[in-house]
Amino acid sequence: MARIRVLVVDDEIDFLKFIRRRLSKRNIDVSTSADGRSALGILESNKVDVVILDVRMPGMNGLETLKKIHKRFPEIAVIMLTGHGSMQSGIEGISHGAYDYVLKPFSIDDLLQRIRSACEHARLKRRPGDA
Repeated sequence: MARIRVLVVDDEIDFLKFIRRRLSKRNIDVSTSADGRSALGILESNKVDVVILDVRMPGMNGLETLKKIHKRFPEIAVIMLTGHGSMQSGIEGISHGAYDYVLKPFSIDDLLQRIRSACEHARLKRRPGDA
């Protein structure tokens, strides 16, 4: 099976460094973005299986970014990241097309399981030859 390609979008730079390091050690290809607009640019030019998307970001928030991803890249699975006990934001994300949501703080093993599940879902949605 091909390596899983993940884009993590969060405005907390230290979090991006942490998650890249932890997922890379688990054989995941990780790209990062600090905001929704640049994430959309990355998706235009890179193959990605799963986007991990923070709900709260300045500028274009996670839900706005999710809607644009879902419209332009429906084959990509999105996992919403939400903190501050905001389960409602995660549920709202699912109602707008997110595959799943994770509450911060989370265990890396739980996130990895969700990434693998989301990737399998995304790859099943693709047409043959889309790799």
